[in-house]
Amino acid sequence: MMMKKLILLILVAFAFVACEDVVEVDLNEGTPKLVIEANFLKQITSDNSVLRINLSKTIPFFDSEPSFVNNATVTISSENGDTILVPFTEDGRYELSNIEPELGVAYTLEVTVDGETYSATESLVTGVPLELVEQDNEGGFSNDEIDLKVFFNDPANVENYYFFEGRSTRGDLADVYSDEFFDGNEIFGFYAVEDLEAGDEITFYLHGVNKQFYNFMFILLQQSGDQGGGPFETQPATVRGNFINETNEDNFPLGYFRVSEVSILTYTVE
Repeated sequence: MMMKKLILLILVAFAFVACEDVVEVDLNEGTPKLVIEANFLKQITSDNSVLRINLSKTIPFFDSEPSFVNNATVTISSENGDTILVPFTEDGRYELSNIEPELGVAYTLEVTVDGETYSATESLVTGVPLELVEQDNEGGFSNDEIDLKVFFNDPANVENYYFFEGRSTRGDLADVYSDEFFDGNEIFGFYAVEDLEAGDEITFYLHGVNKQFYNFMFILLQQSGDQGGGPFETQPATVRGNFINETNEDNFPLGYFRVSEVSILTYTVE
């Protein structure tokens, strides 16, 4: 009797194994799109300015290596008629540091790659300085984590939008703010990451941005979930930026070109 049961169990197990099939899923990845992350930044408290463009192409979901674009021609021009070539540096990066954006002047960035030209036009958006950092050593759910608040003052009776970043080796966080509910008041950006401890250095950035970029980044950050890592990494849905394809309008790129004043503040955790 025991032998019959053993034979039956072996037959059932064999039947399950024999029925297993390998299922291949077609992800329908589509044609890679150009991704343009372009920032023309002027520091509020100094004459330092930089134009930095990162070019890449979208990659399949399960790929981990970035696809940099190193063969593009990138130019920046102003409405005054000046056009400057932006040199390639490394790994999809093109950078220029000897020009400064002027208030009230429109700037057009053009990227030509693989026979197609992409462009976007923006003007300088002013910002406000970061004032101070307040440290709370009893933050988080367990009341034993370090939380940081970075304060700034919003100008009264002016519609303002801000892009806030905190960067450190412990983690990067980003957020956007509209002054709809705090016009003319003091407000803070919030930074809290795991394992933050005394001696850690965090660099905070507060960018003045326009409403269009605020809406763009708000959606992008919502899709990126915990806002850790880069907001321009692979997203579950397409978020259109301000670039157009002048050669083929249906083949639009992803990403954004902005011209911003930025305040930079470095803080060491106590």
